[in-house]
Amino acid sequence: DKKAGIFYDELNTLNLIAKKLQKQNKDEGAISFESEEVKFVLDANKKPISVYRKISQDTNKLVEEFMLLANKKVAEYVSEILSKEKGDDKGIFVYRIHDEPKPERLSELASFLSGLGYKLPLKEGRVSSHDINKLLEQIKGKPEEALLNTATVRTMAKAIYSTNNIGHYGLAFEHYTHFTSPIRRYPDVMVHRLLAHYLAKE
Repeated sequence: DKKAGIFYDELNTLNLIAKKLQKQNKDEGAISFESEEVKFVLDANKKPISVYRKISQDTNKLVEEFMLLANKKVAEYVSEILSKEKGDDKGIFVYRIHDEPKPERLSELASFLSGLGYKLPLKEGRVSSHDINKLLEQIKGKPEEALLNTATVRTMAKAIYSTNNIGHYGLAFEHYTHFTSPIRRYPDVMVHRLLAHYLAKE
């Protein structure tokens, strides 16, 4: 057996919590898209010599779950403050929002899936994220998985930044922002500044 690292117990506890968060989010309707990432192997001269699929480890998922939790909690915290403000003094915040898919795009996806023997239950041009998850479970491991995954992703609306919070359909969160984004887009910097503003009770 390999000797456990000095923070093994703490990291193992965090990993167990991350798995519970992942299950809870999925139970509440978060869509579980599986995306493949490729990595390149470079030689001494930085020339690519091979390519391989990156495997998403528990450590990657652990970080992702706690990033989602931090983003969610920051958005909830500021929204709670803003809900108490009235009139011209009412503040603003930058949310990361994700609208429901457009009915016509869902209809096209349903027709495409039907031709391949899959059913996507539409009700008045809408579909629940739970039904999308059921579909993704059905196609897992099938030869057409990558194709249908891509088709389903392309049917989704684009996630955008907005001061008008309509929630995040794909994550099934009522409040969500980009507080921890490693990309550090300018709106993410705005979130940091606004959060500092509200924490200082300005």
